Parts: sequence; structure tokens; C-alpha cells
Amino acid sequence: MAEKKTVLTYDGLKRLEEELQELKVVRRKEVAEKIKEARGQGDLSENAEYDAAKEEQAEIEARIVVIEKMLRNAEVIDEEDINTDHINIGCKVRLYDEEFEEEVVYFIVGSTEANPENGSISNESPLGVALIGKTVGQRAEVEAPDGIVYYKVLEINRN
Repeated sequence: MAEKKTVLTYDGLKRLEEELQELKVVRRKEVAEKIKEARGQGDLSENAEYDAAKEEQAEIEARIVVIEKMLRNAEVIDEEDINTDHINIGCKVRLYDEEFEEEVVYFIVGSTEANPENGSISNESPLGVALIGKTVGQRAEVEAPDGIVYYKVLEINRN
């Protein structure tokens, strides 16, 4: 079975590469030093510091594997290729939230980069799915726990 593509913006790609570098170069050394120090304390069977350091090492190695897999399967969205005639990944959209009668702005990204608190929503989220393909003036319908929420597309830009 083919692995799922990881859709990333150029900024998202850079952040993942930087995180991978940090994990491999800095964090691995820090944890190796912690393990070395804990071993020096004697009996490893009852050494909580050793267990914690080994657990941290496992988490770092697991994250490295995940990032490397994402980078192998990355599909980077070229900002120059983004068509602002309709909403797609890499677009910044200004919407009118009909329920709260206010304007909101979101940046549509791949699921790896999503951070709703910062206004970046995944193309796979309910709102992202409802927005993909819409044009200025169209209305998007999103099913929420409290019922259906409507958004009107006011503007589509590159980030």
C-alpha cells in the first residue's frame, strides 16, 4: 500500500527539517549524557533517572522516525502555483462567520502543519473540507456539534 503524502507549505517543510536537525544533533547528545550519568550511579534496576532518560531517548527516536517518514513523503506546495480563484492548501482566506456575525481569517494547510490557535486549519478538518474548492462569494456549510455553521467566502489570497 502506498504511503500517504504529507502536504506541506515551504515554511512547514523548513520547520520539520529544523526539528529533525535539533533532535539528531542536540537532543540525542543530551539524552546520551543523561544515560551515562545515570549508569554511573550504580544499580540500574531501581534507577528512576536511568529509566526516565531511556524513555526520553525512545521518544526522541520515535519522533525522528515520524519526521523522516513525513519528509520522504512530502509534497511541498509552491506558493507561486497557488491559484487564488478557489480555496486550496496554501491559501489565506477571509470568511464571514454567519453564526457569530464576524469576519475570521484562516490559512489552509496540510494536517501536519495545522494549528487552529494560530489560525492554521487542516485541509482535512471539517471546515477545511467544506472550504476546499470554494470561490469568493460562495457559502460553506460545516457540520458542528451544535448544528450547521455557515461561512461566506470574502477573500482568497496567497499567504
